[in-house]
Amino acid sequence: MEIMQGGAAASANPNPFIKDVGVETFMADVIQASSDVPVIVDFWAPWCGPCKQLTPILEKVVTAAQGKVRLVKINIDENPEIAQQLRIQSIPMVYGFKGGRPVDGFQGAVPESQVKSFIERLVGGEVISPVEEAVAEAKAAGEAGDWPTAAAIFAQVLQHEPDNAAALAGLAQAALADEDLENAKSFVAQIPEKAKADPFVAAAVSAVDLAEQTAGAGSGALTELEAAVAANPKDHQARFDLAMALFAAKRKADAASALLEIVAADRQWNEEAARKQLVKFFEAWGPTDPDTLAARRRLSSILFS
Repeated sequence: MEIMQGGAAASANPNPFIKDVGVETFMADVIQASSDVPVIVDFWAPWCGPCKQLTPILEKVVTAAQGKVRLVKINIDENPEIAQQLRIQSIPMVYGFKGGRPVDGFQGAVPESQVKSFIERLVGGEVISPVEEAVAEAKAAGEAGDWPTAAAIFAQVLQHEPDNAAALAGLAQAALADEDLENAKSFVAQIPEKAKADPFVAAAVSAVDLAEQTAGAGSGALTELEAAVAANPKDHQARFDLAMALFAAKRKADAASALLEIVAADRQWNEEAARKQLVKFFEAWGPTDPDTLAARRRLSSILFS
């Protein structure tokens, strides 16, 4: 591909993986450079609203790749020759170059997940940022029961990304492990609604919700509820309350069994309250938890028998 030489010079960018480029350096910074490492070219203009949404996402993901890919930004108002030769008709327009040629691209402002997938196709592997690595490390510490270490790492993540949903959820779980319900509620309240579909985040939200529901359920209440169920096995409300008390006592399998017995006896009771509460248990425990898996199997057997 031949690109005209001469014209506006590239401006300096403090990020070593990102450059503002013009016609003068396009051949060196894109065509030649892409023989060593993939180069993403972002065509934009100051008047373009969607460009202002997309460019920061590109910069974030490219920075996270730590040198596996480079980003070149080209202002089409200042460099119309390049836009014309590459037939850029609307912006934002993004091309991925490898070996001196464009091999992939997309048009318009797309979400971060799509940008990440685009870059991972170019580099031929997963792109994990330092923040994502820290989150994974903190999650592993939490799963191992080391919540103080997990909380310390999650807190560091929030210093870099104050709205990181995984870090907020992790701190909520750490607060619950420390029996600090008020702090747990505070962290959950900061999680954006759109992030609550993530399983790790959903687990924290459900755990805090359940902790609120079972607050104050002591051993005395547990004994009384067990006696009430023994006296009248058909008292579904007593059995439901027993399940919640068992959950508070961290007797997970027993809590699930109590709800499963209600579903088996009358799955429609109280607008399917037992089944819905089981789903909350599953969310709080996580999809791979042994008690979740065992109770899900039993629930399926009951519902489809």
